[in-house]
Amino acid sequence: MSQSPDGADAEVLAAARAEASFPTSKASPDDAVEADQGLAARTRGPAPTSEGSLWRDRNFLTMWSGQALSQFGAQITELAIPVLAVLLLNATEWEVGVLTAANVAAFLVVGLPAGAWIDRMRKRHVMIWADLVRAMALGALPLLALLGVLQMWHVYVVALVMGVATVFFDVSNQSLIPSLVRRGQIAEANGKLQSTEQLAGLAGPAFGGWLIGIIAAPFAILITVTTYVASFVALLFTKDHEKLRPAHEHEPLVKEIGEGLAWVFRNPLLRRIVGTTGMANFFGMAATTLLPIFALRELGISAGAFGLVFSLAAVGGLLGAIATPHIVKRIGEARAIPVSALLFGFAPLLVPLVAFFPAFALPMLVVAYAIGSFTVLLYNITQVTFRQRITPTRLLGRMNASIRFVVWGVMPIGALLFGALGEIIGVVPALWIGAIGEVVATVFVATGPFWRMGELPDADEVDEVSGRPTPETPDGAREA
Repeated sequence: MSQSPDGADAEVLAAARAEASFPTSKASPDDAVEADQGLAARTRGPAPTSEGSLWRDRNFLTMWSGQALSQFGAQITELAIPVLAVLLLNATEWEVGVLTAANVAAFLVVGLPAGAWIDRMRKRHVMIWADLVRAMALGALPLLALLGVLQMWHVYVVALVMGVATVFFDVSNQSLIPSLVRRGQIAEANGKLQSTEQLAGLAGPAFGGWLIGIIAAPFAILITVTTYVASFVALLFTKDHEKLRPAHEHEPLVKEIGEGLAWVFRNPLLRRIVGTTGMANFFGMAATTLLPIFALRELGISAGAFGLVFSLAAVGGLLGAIATPHIVKRIGEARAIPVSALLFGFAPLLVPLVAFFPAFALPMLVVAYAIGSFTVLLYNITQVTFRQRITPTRLLGRMNASIRFVVWGVMPIGALLFGALGEIIGVVPALWIGAIGEVVATVFVATGPFWRMGELPDADEVDEVSGRPTPETPDGAREA
């Protein structure tokens, strides 16, 4: 089912960079959360007409303002921490790899049980505690720097704590909106949240680079701490109407986790999507881990210019969000997946190519990341729409957690590997290995049945128990 422009923009755009196969920021391949349960709810029946605009909903505006500030603050820290490690603490390639791994290790360690746990808890309460933990952990870095005792192991610990808190915050955030607004207002709510995320991606890195040049990286982090506190306060004053499942409906944790994994891997199309995304994320950690060293140390790019690269590249993501409905309508929802995968698979080749043309480093990096941002948006809007559409509401949290466990769980392993390779064989050769690996990763969707399909299946074409296509659609596909 092809998405209309408003459906893509409002419901799934919040997931646009989820499980990104090409890094769209300097700190991780993905800095956005996935779509919430609203999409699945909307596709299972007619939504009632919303009453009034959310501009007059004080409760939603309170939550939105906090989220907007924290998203902007996160962009500053995503630049400040690598700069702090590379320029202030003189981190080696291996140490930057360990730092990157620490930042995403939580998805491998607690990613699976987090989905099942959060299905049993009040989502807003989880987010409140996660914001408080993130603010306290991050606030330790400027304090240690002020005392003159900051070391790399301190940064590792903070990254680990931040990673765990972010897992719980993001998975909870996926399901918060339906408990805040009327069902018919979900699209408007997600559209507003995504608009602030896009603006943060456009302005945050450049502002962060300028700020680091003025007050130094450790103290620029204080701005992010302030925004997490603001989000914490906003969530305290936000009201929700979430109803938890009765305790007697809970299955053993292992069984619930297994149910989510089975749903994902029994579907042949989801298996291919997970294969491409996971492998591309693994090899994408080459650029995520080594780019700060390559740009800041070997190319001599300033922190301000480094941040500007990602602000300009974020325009590609914005254009991708706008263009996705039109591209899907033109070539078909199914074909958009291999087309976008091939494009973002080849975009990383431009990064190590910069070594041959250092005078053109900035424009080449902007082009590489802009192409990556555009095509990742196209890829993720399409595949997230598909999987949210076919997944029963009761399994949405576990489905998302299962996929994240695989496609994000490989990232700390990749970070450690490419950190070691960067130190052993050099940064540029390691970047070439990562870029070539991302091209190879496209094989799962590029050689699959997507090319001969027009649209991806709907919920009624997938067995709700097993996740397998119904007998009428043996490949889970509808012919063009």
